[in-house]
Amino acid sequence: MSTLPFPLAEEPDAPTREAARKLFAGEVDFLKGVVAMDGLPPDDRAEVCFAGRSNVGKSSLINALTGRKGLARASNTPGRTQEINFFTLADSHYLVDLPGYGFANAPVAVVEKWQRLLKQYLSGRASLRRAFVLIDMRHGVKPVDDEIMTLLDRAAVTFQTVLTKADKVKASEREKILAQVRGQLAKHPAAYPEIVQTSSEKGDGIATLRSIIAGLA
Repeated sequence: MSTLPFPLAEEPDAPTREAARKLFAGEVDFLKGVVAMDGLPPDDRAEVCFAGRSNVGKSSLINALTGRKGLARASNTPGRTQEINFFTLADSHYLVDLPGYGFANAPVAVVEKWQRLLKQYLSGRASLRRAFVLIDMRHGVKPVDDEIMTLLDRAAVTFQTVLTKADKVKASEREKILAQVRGQLAKHPAAYPEIVQTSSEKGDGIATLRSIIAGLA
């Protein structure tokens, strides 16, 4: 029997899970918001970034990972937050929150400036270990998601798909959505060959994602 492409990531074993829990239970602080490349902090530690269209649940996921409800704040207006926000995780990682894409309410000039900064960041950050592209599991991969994946392909940045809001999807619909996501990922050479399925509300997949990030140090 052939193995499905892009399987769901397996849950970590107990020691790995506990080590990751301790890492995320430690010091996590907001460092700075960056609007230009010359404002980036030194690339002196492992770095992971989170990308996703507006309202995909990115802030909720970062808060769930760190166990801090107000660490990452969501904007009420899609496309409003244009900073790249850096958080320190112990002294080993940066967690990087990229602004939501899909700028329905943002001026064209703002969108163009942000896209330039994003391209520069992705192609010029030596310490970036992996990008996590968040996909709302209720909707699957949309064209705007495909655009960011193509950008990551061109920047040669490995990205891993994280399905959010899995608790909002009926069990009977999950395989159909997973098939659509797998089909889209197959087009992208930079796609990491495992998917993480999460629910920030229920805690599903959080330990798995923590363990993946901890292992990238």
